[in-house]
Amino acid sequence: MELRTPLSENAVRSLRIGETIHLTGDVITGRDEVHIRAMEYLHKKGSIPKEIDNSVLYHCGPIIVNEGKGWKVLAAGPTTSARMNSLEPDMIRKFNIRAIIGKGGMSKEVGDAMREAGCVYLAAVGGTAVSLAEAVKEVRGVEWADLGMAEALWFFRVERMGPLIVAVDSKGNSLYENVRSKLIRGL
Repeated sequence: MELRTPLSENAVRSLRIGETIHLTGDVITGRDEVHIRAMEYLHKKGSIPKEIDNSVLYHCGPIIVNEGKGWKVLAAGPTTSARMNSLEPDMIRKFNIRAIIGKGGMSKEVGDAMREAGCVYLAAVGGTAVSLAEAVKEVRGVEWADLGMAEALWFFRVERMGPLIVAVDSKGNSLYENVRSKLIRGL
């Protein structure tokens, strides 16, 4: 299934765990430092890029070069999302994040925020940094570049980014929890 951003809450709430999707449209990147800065600026009434609202947030530390005529993404693999567990619930609630792309899943508290706001977790396969970078057709800009390339807030236009698996849906269903439960039961 192909989805186009911006994602509506209704479209997000219709997704179910296990579905495979490809994304086309605008995606932003954000790791730990972007989350921290966004929340600090929100509390201090600082200037927050409007692109964060209702976004698809990719947990990614891209490798990007400036070729003189613009930016080119060389690698854009997912980073481990659990690192943002303590920060993500507030990000989802305050900025109406519609989808998070990452690897490894997130906590129950993040799943609760997803259920409240209408957000899903899309699992990208680790080790696919080059093929995911090929989906980035344009780097539309960067904010907070002082954080460094990997931690800056990048604005991508992507085409058929994926495959991405709906690993946590907006109803709180989680592929990760399903597997964990089976392992605990010994199945």
